[in-house]
Amino acid sequence: MFGLLSCQVSAAALFASDPPKVCSSCESWNVPHEPFRVFGNTYYVGTSGLTSILIASKQGLILLDGALPQSAPLIAENIRKLGFRLQDIRLIVNSHTHYDHAGGIAALQRASGAIVAASPASAQALKRGGLTEDDPQFAFGPEITGFPSIRDIRVVADDETLRVGELAITARFTPGHTPGGTSWTWRSCEGKQCLDIVYADSLNAVSAPGFRFTGTNTLSSSIARVETLPCDVLMSPHPDLFEMEAKFQKRQQSPQVNPFVDPRGCRAYASAAKRRLEGRLEDERASSSP
Repeated sequence: MFGLLSCQVSAAALFASDPPKVCSSCESWNVPHEPFRVFGNTYYVGTSGLTSILIASKQGLILLDGALPQSAPLIAENIRKLGFRLQDIRLIVNSHTHYDHAGGIAALQRASGAIVAASPASAQALKRGGLTEDDPQFAFGPEITGFPSIRDIRVVADDETLRVGELAITARFTPGHTPGGTSWTWRSCEGKQCLDIVYADSLNAVSAPGFRFTGTNTLSSSIARVETLPCDVLMSPHPDLFEMEAKFQKRQQSPQVNPFVDPRGCRAYASAAKRRLEGRLEDERASSSP
C-alpha cells in the first residue's frame, strides 16, 4: 500500500504545470470532477467547469482540450484514475485557442510527448501563445488572453482524419467564436452498438468591445454545419452547454440508461447558438441606429 501511494505521489510531483491563469471564473471552472465513461471508449476527464475528453485504445490515447493551465494536473490525475497512462497519449487536439481550453495543452504535451494537431489558424495562435488579430476577443489584450505557447504542431486540413491505432478522429472546421475553431467527430462502440460522437466547438458570439459579428456569415455557417453532423452523442468545451452534470447525475442514479445518447443533441445545440447569435446581431443593429 505504501509503495502504491509513493508511486502516485511521485507521478503527481513529476507533472510540470505552467503558472496558473487568474480570471474571475477560473476558480469555479477548475473545481475537480470525477472522470467517467461517456460511451464506449470515450471518457470525460475534465473539470466541473471545463471539458476535456479522452478516447482510448490499446494502441494509444487521444486527448481533446487541455482547459486552464492549472487544470492540466487535474486532467492528468483523472486519466490515471481511469487506469490509463499519460505516456500513452499520442495525439492532443483543441476546440479553440482561448486560455480556458488551450491553457493546459503545453504541460500535457510535455508530460506525454504527444503530437498536437490543429487547424492552420489555431496552430498560429497556439505557437504564439495568444490570440491572432482576427479573433473576436483579441482586443482584450495579451495580459488577459495569453496562455502557454506550443512549438511543435501538426497542421490539419478541414475534414482530415487523424489516426492513433484503431482510433480515427476527424476535424470539422467551425470558425466564428475563434478564427480556427474546430469541432471533432469520431465513432465509439459498446459491444455491437456504434455511435457518432461530436465534440462541437463553442458557437457563441462573444467578443471584446468594438468587435461586430454583423456583416460576416462565418459563425452562422459553422452553426449550420454542426446542425447537420451525424450526431448521437454531443459534447462541447463548456460542460453546461451540454448539461454534463445533470446527465452525469442521472446516469449515476440509473446506470442502465445513458442520457448522453441523444440524436437531437447537435440540432438543439445549434438552435440555441442560432438564437444567441440573432440576439447579438439585434443588439449590434440597435447600437448603430441613430
